[in-house]
Amino acid sequence: MDELQTRKDTALMAIAAADTQDALEALRVEALGKQGWISQLLKTLGKMTPEQRQEQAPAIQQARAEVADAIVVRKQALDNAELDRRLATETLDLSLPAPDAPRGSVHPVSQVMDELAEIFADLGFAVKTGPEIEDDWHNFTALNMDENHPARAMHDTFYFPDKDGEGRSMLLRTHTSPVQIRTMVNEGAPVRIIAPGRVYRSDSDATHTPMFHQVEGLVIDKDIHLGHLKWTLETFLKAFFEREDIVLRLRPSYFPFTEPSVEVDVGFAVEKGRRVLGGSGDAPGHAWMELLGSGMVNRRVIEFAGLDPDEWQGFAFGVGVDRLAMLKYGMDDLRAFFDGDIRWLQHYGFSPYDQPTLSAGVGASA
Repeated sequence: MDELQTRKDTALMAIAAADTQDALEALRVEALGKQGWISQLLKTLGKMTPEQRQEQAPAIQQARAEVADAIVVRKQALDNAELDRRLATETLDLSLPAPDAPRGSVHPVSQVMDELAEIFADLGFAVKTGPEIEDDWHNFTALNMDENHPARAMHDTFYFPDKDGEGRSMLLRTHTSPVQIRTMVNEGAPVRIIAPGRVYRSDSDATHTPMFHQVEGLVIDKDIHLGHLKWTLETFLKAFFEREDIVLRLRPSYFPFTEPSVEVDVGFAVEKGRRVLGGSGDAPGHAWMELLGSGMVNRRVIEFAGLDPDEWQGFAFGVGVDRLAMLKYGMDDLRAFFDGDIRWLQHYGFSPYDQPTLSAGVGASA
């Protein structure tokens, strides 16, 4: 028993002096492991007589308990010492901002749609929408396009095999002009609206896709003339491109739904390989670029909408939203707009917190 006491005291002193977790674990294995000296003593109890077991077992069990308790106490002390060391040496700068969490971005088309709505709302225009699946009366006939008009051809228009209840052909709208017709028919005059949305034509290359976005404008009122149209377009384009030096050139053209009709060219220059709008196209280093179509609403269109063309006049215009985005934000391939490439969206997308306003500037930074 004296030997047991001596080994116990030695183990307790070694445990108290252990200065690392590894050293403490080695002492635990030495005493309490499967081959540890206390574990071996416990095994010998099975070979003793009842009298011997009754005499020696309490001392062995007490030694086991004291060694196990000493290991727990020392382990806790080492853990506390390690924690104190880390608290004294490690620092965390709580003034640093948290890292940005992954988030999506606003597509350039959606951003430009919001910019257009903001600009034209300031000019007193309402935003109107309509069905993308249209009948040929709203899409063609009411816009003064006769049965032989090239736009009705299968190679330009996506037709459905079925007709509506009135026997009219159904199709994917080729422009948002049907919204103008529906607004005049349903609400009468005066009218001051823009109609943004998706349109469809059978065409595909670097600057054309089968589905693209368009915004059209319509004003119907009394005593409206071409000067109102030019002022509206100048005001819109100056606000959109955030330049006061935008210069327009109105060039005679032909559209069946307007008379007279004008193509609108805008002056631009090439800077660092990018077309930048501004200045007269006749100035040195500048040129003219066709941007949109417009004109005074044809009398027949006003009649189709149920209004008296002798009382009401107006103007209309239309431009591709995707093209506006390409010109303003420096993109050169329309097909990339619809590829869904996350890298492209991260580069050209906009923060959802950058809402366009006229006071802060409609051109939020990409």
